[in-house]
Parts: sequence; C-alpha cells; structure tokens
Amino acid sequence: MKTTHHLLAMTLLTSLGITSAFAGGTHAGGHEESAIGQPGKAANVTRTLLIDATDNMRFSMPLISVKQGETIRFVVKNLGKVKHEFSLGTEKELLEHYEQMKKFPDMEHDEPSKVSLAPGAKGEVIWHFSKGGTVNFACLHPGHYEAGMKGQIKVAKK
Repeated sequence: MKTTHHLLAMTLLTSLGITSAFAGGTHAGGHEESAIGQPGKAANVTRTLLIDATDNMRFSMPLISVKQGETIRFVVKNLGKVKHEFSLGTEKELLEHYEQMKKFPDMEHDEPSKVSLAPGAKGEVIWHFSKGGTVNFACLHPGHYEAGMKGQIKVAKK
C-alpha cells in the first residue's frame, strides 16, 4: 500500500511540474519580456528566414544574424523521417527543457518560442528580438541536441 501511495504522489508531482512548465511559456502578453525577447506579431515581421531540419541532426542555418528591434518569421520545415522541433531560448532554458523532453519525448508544445514538426511538416515561429546578445535555438527531441542540432542567433545592438 505504501508503494502505491508513493507512486501516486510521484506521478502527481511530475504532472504538476509539467503543467507549470507549460503554463510558464503559453502567455503571450501581460508579462515582462524574457531574456531573449518576446513573441512577435505577423504584421510587424521584417524578414522571413527559411530553415530546414534534417535527420543528420542539423539545421540548415546554424548561425543567424539579426538586428535588435527586428521581428523575424522563422519558417521551419522538417525534411526528415523523424520528429524535430525548433525551440528558442537561453542555453539554460533549452537545457532545462531538454531534460523534460528526455523524460517525456512525446511532449507537445503550445508556446510562441517553439514549434514541433512531424516528418515532412512545416511550421513557424514569429519572434521580436528586443534585446541585443545571443539567442540559442535547438531541437530538443532526445539525442538530437547532443548530436549537434542547435544554433545561435546573434542579435546586434542598435
């Protein structure tokens, strides 16, 4: 009986952890900007970048340059036969999310800084780069990040 209660408690705690992880990234307004900027609006897009995700665990554009203040539409296409994703974040945020993805590889995303892609699918992320510095991106499906499926966006200050 004690084992059953312990298992139930662990399942509940894990579920709550996932819920809060989703909740933190699903709000598009009313919060301060993150360290990497904020979700962009389609009407304000200054450039569209086409990025391919492939099964050789690479993005077609691993290094991207943008200017502070730009709103970029990333159109990401999965050219592979396995699922891929495109996630923007600080290195710390990406690594934390990667640990969650290792535990729950079929996790779906409903966050403006991420897009999950089935084989052959195309999706987009629209992001406003309000701060200078470096923004990281990666595919966080288990094994993909370690294999090198990541890149950087250098945001030049005004």
